[in-house]
Amino acid sequence: MNLPSSKALIKENQEISSWRIFLLTSATLILLIFFWRMGDFKQDPFITETLSIQGDSLSGSKLFKINCVGCHGISAQGFVGPDLHEATQEMSDKKIINQVIRGLTPPMPSFEIEPQSMADLLEYMHSLN
Repeated sequence: MNLPSSKALIKENQEISSWRIFLLTSATLILLIFFWRMGDFKQDPFITETLSIQGDSLSGSKLFKINCVGCHGISAQGFVGPDLHEATQEMSDKKIINQVIRGLTPPMPSFEIEPQSMADLLEYMHSLN
């Protein structure tokens, strides 16, 4: 009877363990990415309401000048905060709303804003393109 050596068994077990670790790590990463992306699809009532409202660019411009010029500059060209001229092309409206109401990237503060005002601000941002 030809039995494998203990070195061969150890090597085989190490290979199996390596594959198990690889598969477990891959599955974990896939699940993390899946759940992270699911956060993009949650229905926030504020966002849903804001997106259902037609904004007014002129009102949004006034709101911008009151609240945003200190960081984004008088013509949204960027200062402390980024240039916003292409923000609506680079980010979805939902992500822009999240950024404004939650201040996701410091030093951006979060703002308490009514849905109509947020729709106005969003419309103004679209007019910057």
